[in-house]
Amino acid sequence: MTGNSTPDLLDNDPVFHLKGGMLAMTMIELIRQTPEAFARQLAEKVEQAPNFFRDTPVVFSLEKLAGELPSATLQELLRISREHGLQAVALRGEERFRHLAQEAELVLLPPGRTREKPLEAADEETPAAANEPASAPETINSEPVVSCGRVITDPIRSGQQVYARGGDLVVLAPVSAGAELLADGHIHVYGPLRGRALAGVRGNTEARIICQSLEAELVSIAGHYKTAEDLRKDHWKQAIQVSLDGDSLKISEL
Repeated sequence: MTGNSTPDLLDNDPVFHLKGGMLAMTMIELIRQTPEAFARQLAEKVEQAPNFFRDTPVVFSLEKLAGELPSATLQELLRISREHGLQAVALRGEERFRHLAQEAELVLLPPGRTREKPLEAADEETPAAANEPASAPETINSEPVVSCGRVITDPIRSGQQVYARGGDLVVLAPVSAGAELLADGHIHVYGPLRGRALAGVRGNTEARIICQSLEAELVSIAGHYKTAEDLRKDHWKQAIQVSLDGDSLKISEL
């Protein structure tokens, strides 16, 4: 054994591991090239749950944009996002957007295989913005809004967003990964909760999340949240309720 054998052995020890995994990722689906409206609507959205958007990685989907997206416009949208704590990591769209991704030092992801359909049939009074992740469900008013909430009987699929303004949200069906539930009040899911659930989005600290099987990507109450990485440690796939205890979430079995 030579004097250099010890360093050689150490050099062979693994320095890193490559692991596959599914991470919760917020997608901003651009529909129009209007930075001013984007800034206003994003500010309204962030105001509802400021802690949720802090240092949040996002993907900008360009699949519904008509025409070309000028580089200057994209840079302005990215700047606005960073001001609100959103960190863009990728663009999603056709190959023609690759030069934009390279200029912005982002990854270009291929378009989705299927078109997600908004869950509009479940409630005729659904605000149009509630199905568009890039905009606020409703403008926040100073006057309280009274509502009996919403009851959804159909499964909520990936890419769909359902918002119960001024009340509770009750889902009598499974919620798929990639779906998002928002409510000013409580959220009840009588089935597996695999997507995201944000209760008390206007600051109601008494709101709760109740589900039959906790398999969520994220749960949040009044801006305080836990991701799947923390949720898997305890009560995973169990019937639970989530409440806010001070500045932290409390999860207990039903």
